[in-house]
Amino acid sequence: MLFALLPPPLWAQAETLRIATFNTELSRKGPGLLLRDIERGEDAQIAAVIAVITNVQPDILLLQGIDWDHGNLALKALERQLAQEGAPYPHLFAGQPNAGLATGLDLDGDGHLGGPGDSQGYGDYTGRGGMAVLSRYPLLVDELVDLSPLVWRDIPGASLPRHPDGSPFPSPQAQVVQRLSSTAHWVLPVALTNGDRLTLLCFQATPPLFDGVEDRNALRNADEIRLWQVFLDGQLPAELASPPTQNYVLAGGANLDPDTGQGRRKSIARLLQDPRLQDPRPQSPQAGTQTVDWGQGRRMRVDYLLPSQDWQIAASGVAWPDSATSPAAIASRHRLVWLDIILDETAGR
Repeated sequence: MLFALLPPPLWAQAETLRIATFNTELSRKGPGLLLRDIERGEDAQIAAVIAVITNVQPDILLLQGIDWDHGNLALKALERQLAQEGAPYPHLFAGQPNAGLATGLDLDGDGHLGGPGDSQGYGDYTGRGGMAVLSRYPLLVDELVDLSPLVWRDIPGASLPRHPDGSPFPSPQAQVVQRLSSTAHWVLPVALTNGDRLTLLCFQATPPLFDGVEDRNALRNADEIRLWQVFLDGQLPAELASPPTQNYVLAGGANLDPDTGQGRRKSIARLLQDPRLQDPRPQSPQAGTQTVDWGQGRRMRVDYLLPSQDWQIAASGVAWPDSATSPAAIASRHRLVWLDIILDETAGR
């Protein structure tokens, strides 16, 4: 038995839809290596990720920490493995992330060019540690709103890093091109069988660590989280599309716990308290609301599913391992977070 207290999946209670987010940490040291490892079928971590997903059986699944490639070859190979294990996902989407996207500038202020910190999002090759959506329902990719290209300094209320003398960090030239999203921010509609749609607000924020007195990563993390409230407030350029007012779910990794750890915790606390959202506080019997185990007892809540207030939640949970040798423990330091929403309550809207 992998996990305890999982309610029946979709086919046993047709009035609900199961949504999940999972930072799989399926990233390798170079491009093409993830595809190689999936196709070989010998990688213990990949097998564990597949076991976690097939056990929980989400209908719509956002993955983070999965390497992106042109053609989505690795994602398609992973889906084939999932289908063989009884979890088919006929609808896939993965766009090029900012991670590993070279700029030719010194973005991290280390005085050198071409390092992983000089990419739009930390990464030493294009697509390292991206995101992907797998779904049993059609993804309306033609209506995707990609907020990932937004330049950090152009976001209303942006908190940009500065040198001790008050000048822009690392340089004015860098801040002209520096995007806010370290991985991606997507607004992706999904067509449901009742004729309605659900809108996924997908993201993965940078860790608020590994910087200096300028606090660059913590500031960026806070603004990556705050971007959703800026978007829902309608403060972004009108040509990006109007924000949804109902039937949406914010999903992904904030890399920030509201109660503990480094970073500007008020940013995630404000998001959790936003009256447009509800926080079902998914839990596991083993670790409560915590969603990651960094080792040495450092457990935090950093992965989130926050549905809009109009959804009725049937159940939610965190797929926490019941032993150190279970698939969830081997798959990733992060845990899959899931929730079931009741479709009947929103049908016909």
